[in-house]
Amino acid sequence: MAERTTTASFPGAAALRQTGRLYGLGLDVVRLTFRRPFQVRELIQQFWFIASVSILPTALVSIPFGAVIALHIGSLTTQIGAQSFTGAASVLAIIQQASPIVTALLIAGAGGSAMCADLGSRTIREEIDAMEVLGVSPIQRLIVPRVLAAMGVSVFLNGMVSVVGVLGGYFFNVIMQHGTPGAYLASFSALAQLPDLWISEIKAVIFGFVAGVVASYRGLNPKGGPKGVGDAVNQSVVITFLLLFVLNLVLTTVYLQLVPPKGS
Repeated sequence: MAERTTTASFPGAAALRQTGRLYGLGLDVVRLTFRRPFQVRELIQQFWFIASVSILPTALVSIPFGAVIALHIGSLTTQIGAQSFTGAASVLAIIQQASPIVTALLIAGAGGSAMCADLGSRTIREEIDAMEVLGVSPIQRLIVPRVLAAMGVSVFLNGMVSVVGVLGGYFFNVIMQHGTPGAYLASFSALAQLPDLWISEIKAVIFGFVAGVVASYRGLNPKGGPKGVGDAVNQSVVITFLLLFVLNLVLTTVYLQLVPPKGS
């Protein structure tokens, strides 16, 4: 009893337990993804649901996001006399950094919050406990399709954000800052390379996985009834945002160390 009390009162023990359980849920999702029967219908339904609540906000956010990057980089390159590299700098910034981040934030804020609220309502109605009593794995039946759907939608939305952001950046740089279309495209083709697109899609897949797992974990562990579901939704969004920025820093650092810049 004394040891249990000491463990429970240890500073940060609750946070460590929550982190371990979240990590364990992620491993269970990976493990149960390959177990049959696979919930194809649930996957399609969740894919369509997440895409329907995320695609319009993502498109609307990507336009000003790409415009802001293009305007700032265009102004900076003008000051230092490097206008010919405006296209490469803005496009690479959008594809490598802005596109996966915007996609992940919208997936977590729109799709992840809805996912967490749905699972939380099922939990407080004791549907999850009923599934476990019947011998049905709630992770395999409910969580795996949702996480895979979040990953799939992230990949497609990342491509859409990249295209919309690049077109928006091109428009604002060429039309509003009187840039040269030929120089914009030539600098991009001279400095960009295929791994830049790969790291963007890899980030989107990882971010979608993290957003789905965090939303599912908080949805399975609400506290305090219906009010706890709302608190769990807020917590899932905040936790996902923090994890995404940390992961983005790690992935970007690894990529820049492993993939040399074009022409170096």
